[in-house]
Amino acid sequence: MRSSIARRLGVDVGALAPADRQVDGVVDMVLDATGRFDQPLTAARLFGWHAALFPTGYSDLARIRSGDWRDDASGPMQVVSGPVGRQKVHFEAPPAHLVEGEMADFLLWFTGHQEPDSAVKAGMAHLWFVTIHPFDDGNGRIARAVGDMVLARAEQSAQRFYSLSAQTQRERQDYYDMLERTERGTLEVTDWLEWFLSCLLRALQGAEVTLSVVLNKARFWQRWAGSPFNDRQIKLLNRLLDGFDGKLTSSKWAAIAKCSPDSALRDITDMLERGVLIKSGAGGRSTSYELKPLD
Repeated sequence: MRSSIARRLGVDVGALAPADRQVDGVVDMVLDATGRFDQPLTAARLFGWHAALFPTGYSDLARIRSGDWRDDASGPMQVVSGPVGRQKVHFEAPPAHLVEGEMADFLLWFTGHQEPDSAVKAGMAHLWFVTIHPFDDGNGRIARAVGDMVLARAEQSAQRFYSLSAQTQRERQDYYDMLERTERGTLEVTDWLEWFLSCLLRALQGAEVTLSVVLNKARFWQRWAGSPFNDRQIKLLNRLLDGFDGKLTSSKWAAIAKCSPDSALRDITDMLERGVLIKSGAGGRSTSYELKPLD
C-alpha cells in the first residue's frame, strides 16, 4: 500500500516492494474520491472505480462484471458465510433489474440532498450503497470511498489525518453485525448511525493519539539533532519513542540491538551521562531505563 501511494504521489519508493494491482485500484479510487471531492458522483465515475478495483474482470477466480452494474446471472446477490452446503445468508440485495433505478435515486440524493451534518450523510450514503449492492464485488470498498468523499467535501480538503476505513476494518465484526441487523430489519437507521458516528469518533481519537506520538518523536529528534548516536542507540531510542512494551533493561537492549552486554551497557551509560535517558526501577539487576522528559 505504501509503495502504491508513494508512486501515485510521485515519491521515490526506494526499496519498497512493488504494489499489487488490486491495491493500486484501491489507491486510485480513494485518491480520486478525496482529491476530486468537488466533482459530481456519477454512474460513470463509479464504473471507473469498480474497473480500477478489478482490472482483469476477475474477483479471485470468479469472473465478474467489471465496471458495470451486476446482472444476477448466477442467482440473487447474497452475502453469505460458512462452508459450502451450510452457508448462512446474512443479506440478499434487491434484484438486479432494480439496481439502475435505485442507483439513480441514490445519486440524485447524493448530489442534491443537503444534510445538516456531513457525518450523518456519510453514514447514510454508506448504508444505502451497500444495501443496493450494485456491483458483483467491491461494494464495501466503494461505499467507504463514497463516505470519504462526503467527509472531504465537508472539510473542503483532500487531506485528513484520520481513517474511517481503517477503523471500520479494526471493528469489522461489529460492522458486519450492525449492517446485517439493519438490513434484515425494518431499515430503521438510528442504531446504524449511532454505531457509524461512534466509529468515526474512535477514528478521530486514534488519529489524535498517533499525531501526539509523531509530534513527540519530532520534538525529541529536534532537541537532540546536534548529538551523534550510533545505529544501536538510534534503533532503541525509536523503539522507546514508539512506545516500548514493558521495561527496557540492559539485557533487552543487547537482545534487540544484537550486541554484547558490554556494548549495551556502554550505549546506555553514554546516554545517561548526556541526559537522554534516566534510570527507573529498583536498581541492580532490576534497573530499567526510560527517556528523560523533554523540558
